[in-house]
Amino acid sequence: MTTRLCLAAAFALAMAQASSAQPLRVAVNMTTVESAPVFLAAQAPAGREMTLTGGGIPLLVNRTADVATNSETQILLRSVESPDLRVVMTVAECEYRIVARRSAGIRRLVDLRGKKIGTPAGTSAEYYLSKMLRTVKLDEPDVTVVPMAVADMAASMKRGDVDAVAGWEPGAQDSIGALGADAIVFQDRKVYRELFNLNTTAGVLGDPAKRRALVELVRAIVEASRDVRTRPADVWPLLSSRINVPSATIATVWQHFRFPAALPADLLDVLVEEEQWVAARQKRAPRSRAQLQRLVDGSVLQEAQAVHRK
Repeated sequence: MTTRLCLAAAFALAMAQASSAQPLRVAVNMTTVESAPVFLAAQAPAGREMTLTGGGIPLLVNRTADVATNSETQILLRSVESPDLRVVMTVAECEYRIVARRSAGIRRLVDLRGKKIGTPAGTSAEYYLSKMLRTVKLDEPDVTVVPMAVADMAASMKRGDVDAVAGWEPGAQDSIGALGADAIVFQDRKVYRELFNLNTTAGVLGDPAKRRALVELVRAIVEASRDVRTRPADVWPLLSSRINVPSATIATVWQHFRFPAALPADLLDVLVEEEQWVAARQKRAPRSRAQLQRLVDGSVLQEAQAVHRK
C-alpha cells in the first residue's frame, strides 16, 4: 500500500472513531407529558452518552438528531420524502379529548357541525378530530378547522375565538379550566389513542457505535418507564420542571396516559388505517401494508430487553 493510501486509510479510521465517539443526539418534545420516560432516562448512566434537545422527526430528516420522539402521524407524513425513518419503540400512549363550549349549543358530538374547532394542523390531533367526526357521520369540511398550537387553546376558548378544541394534554385540561361549567368533553379511546414513538433512521441503525448507544437509551427508557408507571408522583416534579406545567395539572391528566415502552401489537394496523388520511392530505396514493411495515424496526428493543435480562 502506498504512503498516500496509508494516510488516507488512517484519516478515514480516525474520522470514523471521532464520529462514533459523539454522544447520541436525542430530540424530544419539551412540552408534553408523553416525554416523561425520556427525561427520566436522561438522568441514568446512559444519559451521559446523549445530548437532549427540543424537537422531533424534522431533526431526523435534516440529520441534526439521531433519535427523536413524535406521534405516529409524523413518521407517516415525513417518511414519504425520508423513507429511511424508523419507529423503534412506543414510549407513551395518550387519549386525546375534544373540549367544547356548551353555550355554543354543543351537547352532542354531532353538534360540532358548522362550528369553529381549534387544533394543531397536520398533527395527530387533527387526525383525532377527523376520526371523532366520522363517528357521527361528519367530516372535516363539515366544521371550520382553525389551526392553532396546543398552548394557545385555553386562551382561544376563553376569548370565544373558537367553539371547541381538539388535542393533547395539557391543552385540553387547560381549556376545561378556562371554560369551567361551560365545558363539555368528548373522548373515546376506542376511536383513537396517540402512539408517541421513539424514532431513528436506517443510517443510525447501521452505525455500530450509534446503534449501541441507541440500545442503551432504549434500555434506560424501558427501566425509567417502570418507575413512571409504578411511582408516578415521584416523577411529576422532574416532568414539571422540564415541560413547565404544574405538577397538579400533570396529576390531573395522568389518567389519560400509558407508558408501555414496547411496540404495540396493533402498531402496524394503526399506521395502515392512518395512512389513508395522511395520503389524502398529501394528495398521493396510500402506501401498502408491506411498505409501511418497513417503517417499524423492533430489533433495537429486542436487544435492549436481552441486555436487561442478562
